[in-house]
Amino acid sequence: MTGSDRGAATVWAAVAVSVLGVVFMAVLAMGQAVVARHLAGGAADLAALAAADRALRGGDHACRAAAEVARAQGAQMVQCRVRGEIAEVTARSRLGPYAPEVRARAGPPAALPGLPAAVP
Repeated sequence: MTGSDRGAATVWAAVAVSVLGVVFMAVLAMGQAVVARHLAGGAADLAALAAADRALRGGDHACRAAAEVARAQGAQMVQCRVRGEIAEVTARSRLGPYAPEVRARAGPPAALPGLPAAVP
């Protein structure tokens, strides 16, 4: 064995471990972002359903119910709008450095724009 090859395997092993560490950290960060997005989406969906369920009692009552549901899901309601029987809710869920906002809309199918009315 010549003197110039000594320690070459250690350098290659250190580089490989460093690269694997960086890849692992990137995968964990992407996973955390996806989980935060799903938490916000679930909270927005449930809050919009709660608001639509109480839309006929008034917008304030509906939005209070939506905020309560969003909090129960570990999210924060950012915006709530009730027009007729349609409720639109935006929720934010914070997980680590990520805080995605997701908007959801709920209401009777015939009242949603772009959907045909149900045939009796």
